[in-house]
This record gives sequence, structure tokens and C-alpha cells, in this order.
Amino acid sequence: QVQLEESGGGLVQAGESLRLSCVASGSVVSINKWAWWRQAPGKERDLIASITNGADQNYADSVNGRFTISTDNAKNAVYLQMNNLKPEDTAVYYCVSRGFSDSGNFTNWGQGTQVTVSS
Repeated sequence: QVQLEESGGGLVQAGESLRLSCVASGSVVSINKWAWWRQAPGKERDLIASITNGADQNYADSVNGRFTISTDNAKNAVYLQMNNLKPEDTAVYYCVSRGFSDSGNFTNWGQGTQVTVSS
């Protein structure tokens, strides 16, 4: 089995930065895609950033230019650097990984980490 553990959420003021981390553990063979989603209160869960094969990055318009996704393949980790945070970035953030394990293909979600941005 593969487990994802997120960290780095918290309470910040508008304009500040946070860096989220997500590490995959267990029987990971390789990960070819990572993504970050977020869900604000009363809203649907939205895809905000993804990275494929460690290179092809995509961002939602709402975060493009402020957020950066990156990976560390040696650590089976993904990061989300969030700069110039805004109150509308307040949400629970989830990482998702897709890859191969000893048991075959997997797509797993993290448990979520809360990010709160005050004005």
C-alpha cells in the first residue's frame, strides 16, 4: 500500500507565503504524476496544480504566477510553494499521486491540510 502524508498548512496573513509538502511512503515503485487540489468551505474540490514526469506543470488560472509545484523523486515528495497568498486561497489542500507500487497502479489522496489566509 501507498500512503500520502501532507504537512505545511497553517494560518497566515494575506501577502505571506507557505510551502506545503506531501510524501508518499509504502511500496512505491515510481510516481509519474502529482497534483494538488483544494476545497474551500461550501465549494467543490478544484484542481490547482499538477506535474507530470517531473517536468510538465499545469496551474489553475487562480494560482498561476503565485504557486509553484515541484517534486523530489528521491524522497517521493511533492511540494507546493504558495506566494502572495490571498484570503480566497483559504481551503483544505490535498495532494494526489499516481504511479506504480508493488501491487500495481495506484492513485492515492492525502488526508488534507488546512490553509487559512486572513485579510
